[in-house]
Formats: sequence, structure tokens, C-alpha cells
Amino acid sequence: MEKTLLVADDALIIREIIKDMARDAGWNVVGEAANGQEAIERYCELHPDAVTLDLVMPEHDGLHALHGIMEFDPEAKVLIVSALEQRGVLKSAFKAGAADFVAKPFAKNNLRESLEHLLREEGD
Repeated sequence: MEKTLLVADDALIIREIIKDMARDAGWNVVGEAANGQEAIERYCELHPDAVTLDLVMPEHDGLHALHGIMEFDPEAKVLIVSALEQRGVLKSAFKAGAADFVAKPFAKNNLRESLEHLLREEGD
């Protein structure tokens, strides 16, 4: 079964790092987004198996995107990948439906393991 991924981050270099890691781990990166609104639109269009989502992005932030994605698909698998470590914002993200969190800067194997864990939970 091919695993599909949407990568949402305003930093191009971070998107590239995540996409390379995901492809190396057997994921098909079906899309990317540079802001929260674009993340919602791409998710609705592509229906990926999982999403990596930065919380701090221009126009609409990651929390806005998370709410929009979860409204469209309450079963969405969203992994927050952000440098933001404020407990309040993370709490809000988990309450809104985020499945896990990886802090930037991240080790590629941590990101890979977190993504795999999202889909393993689905199969349990």
C-alpha cells in the first residue's frame, strides 16, 4: 500500500528535507503547501494519508490549517513539525486533532518514526 503525504511549511528548505526523508522511507509526497490556507486546500484536493504541518506560517497559521483539515476529515493524520514549543499552542493543536509533534530542528529518523506511528495506530 502506497503511503501519501502532504508537506506544509513556509520554509522551502524544510519542505525539501521532509520530502527527501519521506521518499527515502517509501512515502509518496503528493503535495506541499507554504501557508495554512494552502494546506487546507491541498488536503481537500489530495486526501493524503498523513500531513506534516508547521504551526508558524504566513497568511493562515498551522492551527487554522489544522482546524480546517479536521473539519474536512475528522480522521486526518496530522503530524505537527514546528520550532514552536509553547505549551499552550501545542495543547490547542492536540485538542484540535493533531496526532503527534516533532520539534525543529529534528533528526530525520525521529520524523520518519513519528510518521510511521501515525499509520500504525490506524491499523491497530
